[in-house]
Amino acid sequence: MEKRKLISLFDKQAVQYDKNRENPTQARWRKKLLSHAGGEVLELAVGAGANFPFYPPEIKLTAADFSEMMIEKAQLAAKHYRMNADFICADIEEMDFSEQSFDTIISTLSFCSYNNPLMVLDKINRWCKPDGKILLIEHGISSNYVVSMIQKLLNPLLYRSYGCHHTRDILGLIQESGIRIEKAESYWFNMVHLVWAKPTPQF
Repeated sequence: MEKRKLISLFDKQAVQYDKNRENPTQARWRKKLLSHAGGEVLELAVGAGANFPFYPPEIKLTAADFSEMMIEKAQLAAKHYRMNADFICADIEEMDFSEQSFDTIISTLSFCSYNNPLMVLDKINRWCKPDGKILLIEHGISSNYVVSMIQKLLNPLLYRSYGCHHTRDILGLIQESGIRIEKAESYWFNMVHLVWAKPTPQF
């Protein structure tokens, strides 16, 4: 999908994302994962700020998203939760930071929409400090045959409607990138994955 159209889709979903920030199942996952964040934190595809209630209070957050409408919602959420946060409206696949810039890098439910998810994982690997943390909640193809067939059938429609791929092998992509998975938990027929990971040493 052409990038401007994709951004437009997410602009239109900003209100819905804002209303769904209190989803109880996702809240449990976010709390479990994000309690491990610390220091200088980069959150990719921040959306409407659904992660904000679950961050430790002492972090310094840099939050990025390519949707101006999502950024606006996230800025309001940051004020509500008194977050120490800076916001960048930019395409994750085009933006860059210096190597080893962040103590923690967060992505929650964003790898479904990238054109080149492996490139984004490579960026995360370079941007994270050697002793830093990479914390992910991502969804993709189920290990259940029937569920995966339904996902494959519906994927073209869901991508056109929401800008979201449902058939990516998330754990496989992370392993292919070289990022080291320290712990992973999977839910909903192995469609959703919580991942605690470390960057690969850069030589």
